[in-house]
Amino acid sequence: MQTFDNASSGAIVLSMAERIIENRAYLSEIDGKIGDGDHGVNMAKGFGMAAERLKGTDASLSSSLDTLGTVLMTEIGGSMGPLYGVMFTEFAETIEGVEKIDAATYSKMLHAGLAGIQSIGSAKVGDKTLLDTLVPAVEAFDTATAEGKPFGAALENLVAAAEKGRDSTIDLVAKIGRASRLGERSRGVLDAGATSCAILLKELSDGARARLA
Repeated sequence: MQTFDNASSGAIVLSMAERIIENRAYLSEIDGKIGDGDHGVNMAKGFGMAAERLKGTDASLSSSLDTLGTVLMTEIGGSMGPLYGVMFTEFAETIEGVEKIDAATYSKMLHAGLAGIQSIGSAKVGDKTLLDTLVPAVEAFDTATAEGKPFGAALENLVAAAEKGRDSTIDLVAKIGRASRLGERSRGVLDAGATSCAILLKELSDGARARLA
C-alpha cells in the first residue's frame, strides 16, 4: 500500500506558497475582471507570511498546514482568508498524529477541509467559486480509490478534475460574493478562487505523489 510520511513532508507547504506567490499578478488580474482585484495580493501575503515562519523548521505536513491555516484565518483580509484558513486547519487536524498518510487518510483530510468551507459559506457547485474546483477533485479521488486505483493514480485523477473544475467556471454566472452583482456579465471569466484552489490542490497532490513509497 502506497503511503507518504507526515513528518518529512512539510516542504510541500513551502512549495504551495511559492506557486501562489509566483501567480500573484495572474490571480489578481483574473479577480480584477469581476471582483476586487486583490485575490493574488492577499493570497501571496498570507502564504508568504506562513512560509517565513516555516523556513528552516523541518516541520511535518500537519504542523505546516496548521501554521498556514492559522495565518490565513487571522492575518489576511478578504473573503478567501477564512475559507482557505479553515480548509487548511481542518486538513492539519485530520492528519495530526498520523505517521504514514495513505489514500484513505488523504480522502478523510480532503473531506474535512471541504466540510470546513461549507460550514462557513453557503456556496455550492455551479456558483462560480472555489467549490467548483474542490468538489470534483475530491469526488475524482474517491472514485479512483473505490475503483482500486493506487494512491498515486488517484492523486493524478484529483489534479485533472481540479483543473477541469477550474475551467468550468468560465461558463458560469457568479452567484456568491461581489461578482454576483454583475449577473450575466460575470460569465466568460475564470473564477479567481477556483483558479487558486486548482494551483494549491496540484501542488499538494504532486508533492504527496512524489513522496509515495
